[in-house]
Amino acid sequence: MTDSRVQATRVKPTSKGGAYIADFLVQQKVPYIFGVCGHGILGLLDGLFDRRDEIKAISVHHESAAGFMAEAYFRITRKPAATYTSCGPGSANLILAIAAAFADSSPMLNITGNVPTGQWNRGPFQETGRYFQGDFVNVLRPYVKRSFQPTRADMLPLALRQAFALMTNGRPGPVHIDVPLNVFVEPVDENAAQRDMDWPPAEYSRPAADPAAVDDALGLLQAAERPVIVAGHGVELSGAEPELLAIAERFRIPVATTPFGKGVFDPRHPLSLGTTGRNGSYPANAACRNADVILALGTRFDDRATSAWLLGFTYNIPPTKLIHVDIDAAEIGRNFQPALGIVSDARILLQQLLAASRAATPHDAWLERIAGWRKRWEAATVPPRSSDAIPIRPERAVADLRKVVPADGIVLCDVGAHHNWLVAEYEAWKPRTFLQTWGFASMGFAVAGSVGAKLAAPDQPVVSLCGDGAFMMNASAVLTAVEYQIPVVWVVWNDFGYGSIRHQQRGFFGKGRELAVSFTDPSGKLFSADYAMLARSMGAEGHTVERPADLAPQLEAAIRSGRPTVLDVRIDREALPLATGSWDLPPIPHPLPNFGWEED
Repeated sequence: MTDSRVQATRVKPTSKGGAYIADFLVQQKVPYIFGVCGHGILGLLDGLFDRRDEIKAISVHHESAAGFMAEAYFRITRKPAATYTSCGPGSANLILAIAAAFADSSPMLNITGNVPTGQWNRGPFQETGRYFQGDFVNVLRPYVKRSFQPTRADMLPLALRQAFALMTNGRPGPVHIDVPLNVFVEPVDENAAQRDMDWPPAEYSRPAADPAAVDDALGLLQAAERPVIVAGHGVELSGAEPELLAIAERFRIPVATTPFGKGVFDPRHPLSLGTTGRNGSYPANAACRNADVILALGTRFDDRATSAWLLGFTYNIPPTKLIHVDIDAAEIGRNFQPALGIVSDARILLQQLLAASRAATPHDAWLERIAGWRKRWEAATVPPRSSDAIPIRPERAVADLRKVVPADGIVLCDVGAHHNWLVAEYEAWKPRTFLQTWGFASMGFAVAGSVGAKLAAPDQPVVSLCGDGAFMMNASAVLTAVEYQIPVVWVVWNDFGYGSIRHQQRGFFGKGRELAVSFTDPSGKLFSADYAMLARSMGAEGHTVERPADLAPQLEAAIRSGRPTVLDVRIDREALPLATGSWDLPPIPHPLPNFGWEED
């Protein structure tokens, strides 16, 4: 008997629905299920009770935190976790995190409870839908790869098997199973379970490129005088980092990453350009807009990574010839015209290029030109990183973070002004050590996701960098970390408000036109909660950091302590990153870059 069948037999076919789900999760080697209890999910919790030594239920204090933890767990391990929520508001609270995972191609199994089918259409407590019964599947439809609603226990085996196959194959993403309460407590039909028991693990082969397309791509790269590789998050999802390094070194092609691709190429490598787009580096944006051929791997060319598709800011496509590689055919040609579109897994395509490649064409003049841009950029960006100014300069905060966090340490970045600074300044030296929420950009991701990341990598330091606005959206994650003894460090980037939107108001409408973006007391004076005291009230460590010289020592001590710790760091709210790209919110006129524009 094969190993997969040995595992499959552990799913008891005569179990109640809740126990069957628990058995199936154990069979699939899901170690954690994150969620909040409720009457609609009682049957699943009872089924998990007998498996509590094999799958651990992590009880959180807001459902969105459960989803963020599950997503971060996948981003580190590349293995999906699960969530559980009750009907009505419990599951509605989870939507934010599911939408974020969907936008960023992160699989997770989201199990939502529903009211018993015998009560549908009677308007029972917390039923979703007035004109269609038990209608939570349609609430989630825009944010999942698929939503299942087994209304009988004998429908569970097929739904679970298909859900796991769908989550991780092709372009990964979350899958939803909505289970009425009665299905959790009714027995699963033995014949239905048997039909889906002997299927092998759903680890299907990834798509390779058409060999003719590989030859065409090689021809374009060989003929290029100013080639650039642009590596996106798809490189990380496919585990293609070694192949990316090999192809860059063989062809001597410089590599830019998208902001969401940070970490897939070591920024210390001489061929590294940094990140593209609105908050990208000067070498990356200058090289991409001056390239004659671009090999783009696993990126959808979203607006923040491309300077909002404005011609000549980050890209000039066309006339630049684009080789666009993505596992999702819908992304190819969505935003830029490709000279060659290739539907393929990024890793397999790079392996095919390496196997078929001939001698590389030298690009010495191109690399020398890039070296000049890099020298100018370093001269402008390095000095502020050692600033002793109070409040703490953002560049100094990011530099000290990089100095203290070891190479394998994991930093999670939330949404806000600090995110712009980390995209611009932070160097992710290894894959899967810099986690962001990108497409949906959900505030609170790093606050709660850090707990899931630490569970995924218990031997690696985990630091959550979050704004004061984002921290308060999921501050209860600190309490969860205390309850389960999970030593995460939160660095609260405290700039007394929603800093990124404040800067946009000032930039687009004028410096005097600020509204609802700063945290103030009734007199209008800037005001901040004491986040260090808040942390201590939940049983964690908490410290306020106001002087630049104190930040690195406090962060080092927090990591060494092995305790959940919050550092409330007071940041200069007026500082802005240098802009080598732009962003467009039509019909408002877009700003011009303030560094290097039309000088390359």
